[in-house]
Amino acid sequence: MAKSGNLDLARGVGGSLRKEQVKSAVDQYVKYHDLHGGEKELRKSNYADLVNKYYDLATSFYEYGWGDSFHFAGSWQGETLRECIKRHQHFIALQLGLKKGMKVVDVGCGIGGPLIEIARFSSTLITGLNNNDYQISRGKELICSAGLSEQCCFLKGDFMNMPIADNTFEAAYALQATCHAPDAQGVYSEIYRVLKPGKCFALDEWCLTDRFDPNNANHLAIKAEIELGDGLPDIRTTRQCVQAMKDAGFEVIIAKDLAEDFPCPWYQTMDPNKLTLTSFQCTRPGRIMTRAIVNVLEFLHIAPAGSVETYNFLQTASEGLLKGGREGIFTATFFVLGRKPL
Repeated sequence: MAKSGNLDLARGVGGSLRKEQVKSAVDQYVKYHDLHGGEKELRKSNYADLVNKYYDLATSFYEYGWGDSFHFAGSWQGETLRECIKRHQHFIALQLGLKKGMKVVDVGCGIGGPLIEIARFSSTLITGLNNNDYQISRGKELICSAGLSEQCCFLKGDFMNMPIADNTFEAAYALQATCHAPDAQGVYSEIYRVLKPGKCFALDEWCLTDRFDPNNANHLAIKAEIELGDGLPDIRTTRQCVQAMKDAGFEVIIAKDLAEDFPCPWYQTMDPNKLTLTSFQCTRPGRIMTRAIVNVLEFLHIAPAGSVETYNFLQTASEGLLKGGREGIFTATFFVLGRKPL
């Protein structure tokens, strides 16, 4: 199960980094971003370092506040965060037509929450591709605890250059993970390469919508907050996403913002004024309490120096995502289903 205790949070900050390296990693990470004097091309050319630093720093906070599945989903009235996330994972499995024994790849699998749920739901054999050592180590612990070590495995590798042979998998999916890629067509092309002909790729992508105005200073500020808080080299538009899928060779079967299908928006959980016990850490009292806990843990040297700064840039993400969602200029639930032609 995901680690959700205060001491789990403290021990996990920094991931595979040594405690004395955390503060330096935070300083290096934030300097990649526009809000701290960085620029897009620097992030793109150093995307692997950017994303690895981000997940070394952020993973324990994600587990503490979000559980083992690091993605959003639209929801119905009365659904808990966990329920809507699991339903979304089942939706992905159904869109791909997964059946028992199929070989599937989860591209950018995090610590394996979706992988575990989809493997249980579909009885498929799933390989989780991830380039972060700490997340892989956590994922192995989780699949072992779930009793799925014979059904699921992890592979360390860069999704821009996968250590996988051509035509290996019968299905592929990426749950809000390829937003970390410096080039959309590049990562989609790699997924196309490792899929067998006639098989499908389900993509859940973070995108700017048609309402985003690159000449609007407020829109650009929101985009910069999301990039800083979420380890992104850049954010592509929905149109760029679909075109990149086509340029990679996929036949695009479905392309739509799933947010349109639900009465409760994907960003609802990020609203600090929405009181809920199932995602208390995201409420205003929960954030105040978490910040106080992190401050105390860092002061007592239980959590490493840099923990409070990490929490602060993650809060920047929450604010940017909420503003971007409310203004309709950003979506975390743009879905594309593509098929590799026979």
